Amino acid sequence: MTTDPLTLLVVYGSVRSERQGIGLARLIERRIGEAGHRALLADPLEIRLPLLDRMYKEYPKGEAPEPMERMAGMIRQADGVCVVSGEYNHGIPPALKNLLDHYLEEWFFKPAGIACYSAGRYGGVRAAMQLRMTLAELGMPTISSLLPVPQVGSAVTPDGEDKSDFLGKASAKFLGDLFWWAEAARAQKRAAGTPY
Repeated sequence: MTTDPLTLLVVYGSVRSERQGIGLARLIERRIGEAGHRALLADPLEIRLPLLDRMYKEYPKGEAPEPMERMAGMIRQADGVCVVSGEYNHGIPPALKNLLDHYLEEWFFKPAGIACYSAGRYGGVRAAMQLRMTLAELGMPTISSLLPVPQVGSAVTPDGEDKSDFLGKASAKFLGDLFWWAEAARAQKRAAGTPY
């Protein structure tokens, strides 16, 4: 058990009624906890943000809608972020983009990892490439590792049980990288703050 646990925000991106990637988000949430860290799961089906009209920062302090305030609080607590994204028509799910775009400065200087998935054999990597550009614009450096999961419906259960022969080793490497970057960023923030 680590003596100075990190807080990692797991951001999931689908609101579909038969979504399969929620199992991957729950698996990652559990693996973060097993490593001695704290995980917060941001699920857009539970945190019902409206379609983007006004960003969080455009509301007077204390006047943003409750779901928006709750999400902002989760982002502020996070030392790092793991984004779990499906691939919709070679792109990012709209609910994920909507959730991300409600915020800006709140995301700054938080290292991010991308876990991606698809029902097919490519594991969502085409969406992940688009997601890297979006996260960079939001001020989040992404780690070099990806966690792509093809045929997600047979790889994990909806409750986050690993049914694959590869996710154990792959997720350990992926999360190890994310923990390292999150710890490095946290140490620098504590020592010197951020440039802005």
